[in-house]
Amino acid sequence: SSLLLMSGVVVTVGLCRRLARRRLRSRPLLFAFLVEMFSTFQICACTNELSLLGNVEPKPHTALTLTYGFTVLHGLTLTGSTCNPCGTLQPMCGGGTSLGMGGLKIAAQFVAAVLARVFMHFIWSLEMAEPHIGALSQGCSSPMQTTEMQAFCIELLFSVVFQLAVLRAENVNPKYRVHLIALLITMLVYAGGNLTGAVFNPALAFSLHADCFYDKFLSYSLVYWIAPSLGKFIILYGF
Repeated sequence: SSLLLMSGVVVTVGLCRRLARRRLRSRPLLFAFLVEMFSTFQICACTNELSLLGNVEPKPHTALTLTYGFTVLHGLTLTGSTCNPCGTLQPMCGGGTSLGMGGLKIAAQFVAAVLARVFMHFIWSLEMAEPHIGALSQGCSSPMQTTEMQAFCIELLFSVVFQLAVLRAENVNPKYRVHLIALLITMLVYAGGNLTGAVFNPALAFSLHADCFYDKFLSYSLVYWIAPSLGKFIILYGF
């Protein structure tokens, strides 16, 4: 049921992106906002569902296999979208994207993060699959299983590694690049998923752990917003 749900999200987003391309080419701002919102919604919704499958046996092989598979799927179906505020900062700082367009895309990413969370909570409330039972009663299911400073350093390091890999892979054939990036993300999740969740995406972090941001805003914004954003600036000005 979970796989069907995530596949349905991917198909629906694909149709929405195609419709936007056909109907909104003459309105570039609305087109950019909607495409980025649809794409980020897909990643956030699927990752919310994947977060419930972490305890499926055999552990952690099932979760890591699904992480790799859906990361490849996202890479193949969401071409042209960053779905990550940190990824949007690069062209903004480099002059490739205007401040207004960059801000519009980041706004779209956070709107999608909220919509994906609301949508998934509605789906979970229907309890159509076993993992959904009791999912809404967890509240702040904190992914931070270490000290705040260690979590900050881990998310900062992972952000630097990920963003640097994306830059280095720009000249790789796209059909190989998507697998390289998916493999890297899977490795990072395996290495640090039990400590911080290995998110390194501010919008995705908010979609996954909004309750924790409400309870401990300063702590979670430091680890899941400031750390990955700082990692992007280290890449931009340190390499």
